[in-house]
Amino acid sequence: MDPTPAQDAQLRSHCGGQRYAFNWGLAQVTANLAQRDAERSYGVPDDQLTPSVSWSAYSLRKDWNRAKDAVAPWWTENSKEAYSSGLANLATALKNWADSRTGKRHGRMVGFPRFKGKRNALSCRFTTGAFGLADADRRHVTLPRIGLVRTHESTRKLARHVEHGTARIRSATVSHRRGRWFVSFSVEIDRVDPGPTRPDAVVGVDLGLKSLAMLSTGEVIANPKHLEIAQRELRRRQRQASRRQGPDRRTNTTPSQRWRRTQVRVAGLHTAVANARRDGLHKLSTRLVRTFGAIVLEDLNVAGMTKNRRLARRVAGVGMAELRRQVEYKAQWAGVHVHVADRWYPSSKTCSACGAVKAKLRLSDRVYTCHQCGFVLDRDLNAARNLAKLVSVVTGGGGGELRRDSPMETQVRRPLAAQRVLPREGPTGQRRRGNASAA
Repeated sequence: MDPTPAQDAQLRSHCGGQRYAFNWGLAQVTANLAQRDAERSYGVPDDQLTPSVSWSAYSLRKDWNRAKDAVAPWWTENSKEAYSSGLANLATALKNWADSRTGKRHGRMVGFPRFKGKRNALSCRFTTGAFGLADADRRHVTLPRIGLVRTHESTRKLARHVEHGTARIRSATVSHRRGRWFVSFSVEIDRVDPGPTRPDAVVGVDLGLKSLAMLSTGEVIANPKHLEIAQRELRRRQRQASRRQGPDRRTNTTPSQRWRRTQVRVAGLHTAVANARRDGLHKLSTRLVRTFGAIVLEDLNVAGMTKNRRLARRVAGVGMAELRRQVEYKAQWAGVHVHVADRWYPSSKTCSACGAVKAKLRLSDRVYTCHQCGFVLDRDLNAARNLAKLVSVVTGGGGGELRRDSPMETQVRRPLAAQRVLPREGPTGQRRRGNASAA
């Protein structure tokens, strides 16, 4: 977005109201939990403890509406959605923490929510009120209490869907990142995704560091190494920051303006690297989904690979997990089958010609040589061909049946983000209802 100075102040006020409501609700919950713990320490029975505070977004909003005139008499300056979004975020954070403690949430343990400071990222969500695209032109968006805000980018793509009745805007989220304001719309849309051009073909994708990906067809996707290219400029900017006065909580030293400007430049470099990496992964994943009827990937332990201090930066710069995520949800939209090979499947150690498996294979061995049949091939291409052999297509098309040649070595994964999209009914592009986002 390209807001005026007055609109910039209004946006910051709304994001500040969202943060204030979040902290207010967290203070109420924290005080209630501390009071109940103190009463338990004195031997008070559970049925006589202070009643607990409900963590649902509905209950938090009711408590806020009763107390807002006393704790925030300025609340009328902003839309009510600013405070509702903060309380909704708090309810989600508390639920994640509670589910993580009771085992209902998988993955790493989620910590208790923390209070947000003024230095935290600015964001605010609107779900009701007058928000959406402007009727006058395609260079403005409408936000509650703020009005028309000009955008740097054209909104014609989303506007056409809204005009034709194939999309409905559900919510708008404004955020401030690296000195710029962004608005993201959550849209319910009728998608029309073309089917793969080669529905009977299977491709194995071997991800690596030397090359971003090696396809079983023999095509090599070069690693652009965006982070490596930006390292020289990053080092220079970080040396500048080290020579300037930064923050120090021990001495309550405030950072200088020159230090802040340098940090903005460093963040800009990281943002440019992330955008370039994401753009390349989107182009590769889209091309794979629109070409092949079945895609075989590896279940790589990326988190474990980043613990190797010699490879961590290069592994993180490739974006292996992001590529798999994009392939999975795009394949669900296009009706393409995605299979994930087992993590312990020896794709690199297995000969793609005779099937012999080596006991050991060093990382420095870039050419695979089979000692039984004498087959010689590039290491990554050999692994990609082994992945492709795990699945063979019996009948092609979007609804074709697949036969797994080794059922114990492959797993069928259904991406959670794509489960809301209805499956395709045929090999050609057909409309179905789903969720997407447009910025």
